[in-house]
Amino acid sequence: MWTFATHPERPNPAGRRPGWLLASFLCLVTGLVRAGDAGSGDDTTTPQPAAEQIIISHGYSPFGELKYPADFHHFDYVNPDAPKGGTLRLFGFGSFDSLNPYVISGTSPAGTPGASVFGFLETTDTLLMGSGSHNRVGDEPGSAYGLIAKTVEYPASLDWVIFRLRPEARFSDGTPITAEDAVFSFNLLREQGHPRYQLMLRDVESAEMLDAHSVRYHLTGDSRRDLPLVIGDLPVLPAHYWRERAFAGTLEPPVISSPYRISRVRPGRQIVFERVDNYWARDLPVNRGRYNFDRVVIDYYRDAQVGFEAFKSGGYDLHLDYVAKHWATAYDVPAVRDGRILRAEIPHRIPKPTQAFFINQRRAPLDDRRVREALNLLFDFEWTNQTIFNGAYVRSESWFPNSLNHAEGLPTERELALLEPWREQLPPALFTQPFRHPVSDGSGNIRARMRQALALLDEAGWAPRGRYLRHKDTDAPLKLEILNYQTPGMTRVVEPWLRNLERIGIQASYRAVDLATYKERLDRFDYDITIFVLPQRAYPGAELVDYLHSRSADVPGSRNYSRVSDPVVDALVDASMNASTEADYHAAIKALDRVLLWQHYSVPHWYIDHHRLAWWDKFGRPDAPMPYILGTETWWAKGKP
Repeated sequence: MWTFATHPERPNPAGRRPGWLLASFLCLVTGLVRAGDAGSGDDTTTPQPAAEQIIISHGYSPFGELKYPADFHHFDYVNPDAPKGGTLRLFGFGSFDSLNPYVISGTSPAGTPGASVFGFLETTDTLLMGSGSHNRVGDEPGSAYGLIAKTVEYPASLDWVIFRLRPEARFSDGTPITAEDAVFSFNLLREQGHPRYQLMLRDVESAEMLDAHSVRYHLTGDSRRDLPLVIGDLPVLPAHYWRERAFAGTLEPPVISSPYRISRVRPGRQIVFERVDNYWARDLPVNRGRYNFDRVVIDYYRDAQVGFEAFKSGGYDLHLDYVAKHWATAYDVPAVRDGRILRAEIPHRIPKPTQAFFINQRRAPLDDRRVREALNLLFDFEWTNQTIFNGAYVRSESWFPNSLNHAEGLPTERELALLEPWREQLPPALFTQPFRHPVSDGSGNIRARMRQALALLDEAGWAPRGRYLRHKDTDAPLKLEILNYQTPGMTRVVEPWLRNLERIGIQASYRAVDLATYKERLDRFDYDITIFVLPQRAYPGAELVDYLHSRSADVPGSRNYSRVSDPVVDALVDASMNASTEADYHAAIKALDRVLLWQHYSVPHWYIDHHRLAWWDKFGRPDAPMPYILGTETWWAKGKP
């Protein structure tokens, strides 16, 4: 079987795509093109039209060749002989009131902060595995391999894509997973699911059942390269179950398909997963050496410090530490000193999420770039890093930190070709200097930056009157509220920023609410500034529409938290999704990165390029590096046969 996964090419005026000849040639020389009834052994045979040249593969990569061949036995980074058994206990933050993660209502375990990193909370199998936020390949970025689907078929034009399903695929009640379920899921998610599915699937025209185990998705528009991954990451839901029920938040454990079934639910407090002994896909190459625990128990804590105290006494098994000062000072305990708790800083190459103060342009005066830039000037990262974070972090100077998509230096020729048509609508400095955040000496004295901020605000129409800044025309005070959920550590980060804002006359406050209220306000865009973490992939694609495109700006529940609705951003998002080569793709993403930074749609936070992980020493771990995942689903309990 041909394992080369090509990409769609941009249409040329003749209606064909420039890459079809190369794709067709590669198919022909490997003998894997389905060429109808064309004869063989005839040197004068006319090549079949490009539309009939079909690529068949065991996986999909947006650019280039898959790492693993069709006959691979297991991923390189797992222990295929890992013993099965034991229990893994994990920490969950906050609470949950639903087991349906695919609708806007309610908070599911999979929707709680940081939950997906452990790799156990997604309870529904997908056509492919590898590119989603919850089930990634650990040593290869951007690629996906067959799970429910045995093969992926598509023409070089990507007018459509066919997934051939494995006949042995089963739901947890033993019912076969069929093409009917795939079509049903596609329609259900697009019509009744979370609004982000409508955005993600905008260019998927329809899903068509070809036979019991084959489904074809018809693709439209120019942005097709990422769509096989988007479709491949959709949950395949059981039609026979959901036809009889409202597709809404529920605490009734649904019929699912995954290595684990939900065996116990204590709403808001605990969820227990039990490994399915006869799980249909347990011996597939993508699953060998993974999901080794008999039980996975997730206990939820509304207070992270209370949770950490439970960890120290053995209440749960792993603690992923997000707080630098806590990591540096909180582990001087007997269990660490005598080796019962192990600690490690595990390096990785995972593209870091976009973590920031997102500025809501739906509300004036935050729709003014000068006001947004002033807010960034007043955030003193160096003082924060030195005083609060023990110097552990690097400031994010990209919307795509720790990735190949980080724009550095001046725009390249490829980037300039995309940016020049918009020169009049962009800050002039974007073309002449690299983006850099203002840098302080860490002393807390940023008077020069305060003067810069006041000058920008004066240009935007705000002037000091008494203690506060007021609008020159309306006399309205400049007020801001920063919204977050109740999480330890963030208050001490926000308060110094608030003090700097208040020192120049901005009336600023911080509100931390419970997780359910936070989600509800985010869905309605009811905030001035909010704190959020947007997941990123090695090759961001359809999610950029959800994060940044004007199509998502006013869709309730979208993750366009800053209300980016800019024709320049739209054009660059579209260019990245239409790119026919990897070089063109990275040029478009880097040009996009520059625009987002120079327009100050957010105040970017910070990142580290390693996991800070502590765990009780009762587990085995593979020796091989897995740079793109944390990899706890590859661990196993020690002492098991």
